[in-house]
Amino acid sequence: MVTTFPSLEHPVMGSGSATINQLGALGAALLLIGERTEGRLSLVDHPCAPRGLAAPMHRHANEDEYAFVIEGEWGFEQGGAVVYARPGDLVAKPRNTWHTFWNATDRPARILEIITPAGFEHYFEEIAPLLATDGPPDEARVANLLDRYGLEVDWASVPALCERYGVRFG
Repeated sequence: MVTTFPSLEHPVMGSGSATINQLGALGAALLLIGERTEGRLSLVDHPCAPRGLAAPMHRHANEDEYAFVIEGEWGFEQGGAVVYARPGDLVAKPRNTWHTFWNATDRPARILEIITPAGFEHYFEEIAPLLATDGPPDEARVANLLDRYGLEVDWASVPALCERYGVRFG
């Protein structure tokens, strides 16, 4: 049986039409949102600055992520193990597993992130304005957002990750 996504009016969508939400070194362009896939999955294009730490150590309670490397070399730490992936590699990041990832090169890099089930893609839209302030973000609003998305973040992991992998955050 072939399943189609009836909510897709146009089967071809270009990355140029997606808004990039900037989250420090990491960008997030929502290419395919859950509202267009009946909640099955979403697809996010993540460009990352050279030697950029994409996120602190974190884990998701509600979704699995799959990172498909498009450009550059990416490092992934997950459950105490470290792997490096290059274009064409797919890295699985299952829910409830602590993980982080970074651009391991001196050039811009990109991954396509498949998120299933969909819904978490909207986190990037909501967190971006909270981070785009001159001062520190409103901790209560960030905590509320993390709670709503079932995301646990170890902010204290950032300095050690930056030192260990020679990257920068933000």
